[in-house]
Amino acid sequence: MNRKLLLTVVCMAISAVASQMTYAKESPITPDGTYLYAERDTCDLYLDVYNPAKGSQTSIDGKKKPTIVFMFGGGFIGGTRDDASYNQWFRTLTQNGYRVISIDYRLGLKGSDKVGVAQVNVLDKAIHMAVEDLFSATVFMIDNAEALGIDPENIVVSGSSAGAISVMQAEYEICNSTSWTEVLPEGFNYAGVMSFSGAILSRKGKVKYAKEPCPTLMLHGTADKLVPYKQIAFFNLGFFGGGKLVERFKKFGLDYNMYHFIGYGHEIAGSMSTTTDLQFKFLECNVMEDKDRIVETWIEDPNVYKGSGPQSRKELYGK
Repeated sequence: MNRKLLLTVVCMAISAVASQMTYAKESPITPDGTYLYAERDTCDLYLDVYNPAKGSQTSIDGKKKPTIVFMFGGGFIGGTRDDASYNQWFRTLTQNGYRVISIDYRLGLKGSDKVGVAQVNVLDKAIHMAVEDLFSATVFMIDNAEALGIDPENIVVSGSSAGAISVMQAEYEICNSTSWTEVLPEGFNYAGVMSFSGAILSRKGKVKYAKEPCPTLMLHGTADKLVPYKQIAFFNLGFFGGGKLVERFKKFGLDYNMYHFIGYGHEIAGSMSTTTDLQFKFLECNVMEDKDRIVETWIEDPNVYKGSGPQSRKELYGK
């Protein structure tokens, strides 16, 4: 591994974010294949595969670009794997040589009256239902790797909001060898994690990793009131957002890229298509080149898109 590089930039405006801002209605992007990956008691779960665009660069210096698995947002009460708002991002990834797989997962909070750490058992169940579904999708991809064109050792998981919570939680379970990971091949781990406003639920106090997690990219608004930027904690129970998780990554010398969006709320959960330069740098350096590259940046940019979606638990759940 290359020597660690720590970049700390305070109040940095990234022109790449503004330059990529195109919010005109996107034409649909059609998956190259849709597959049933699991049958649950309540529903069937599917995944859509979007192959790299013809003529796109699928490798760099002989190293194959990873497959990007995506989990949609929606507070565990709504959302779909093929929501039109993801069209631009999926298209950008495939045009740049990445294969994208967008998956269903069960919505464990659908119909819940209240949502929060006070209802920890309900929240815990919803998160782990999503993690269980992600692991089932992962096993399906591994079992069908040749047909899908996937390298099982080169899978990056990503998610927005509830999806980001799910992928961060999944990596936490893998690194601590919990019972949830028993369905995965022995020794398996993802090549990387990309979290857009994610968090981890811990019943054992501060987040700890028994094994070093894979390279992790986190983006989080410092004023996020839906998925907490810092934490909600009570004794050993805690819900830890990006602003708190990065402290743990720094403490243990782990491989991370962290972007703090100053004054922004939960709209950062939908920033995938406006932060692709940050993602590509992470994927190329931290994942493909296996560089121990640590980046921590505070971004204050008035040109970053401010979404109109729910910004608090009350707005999302009506409670």
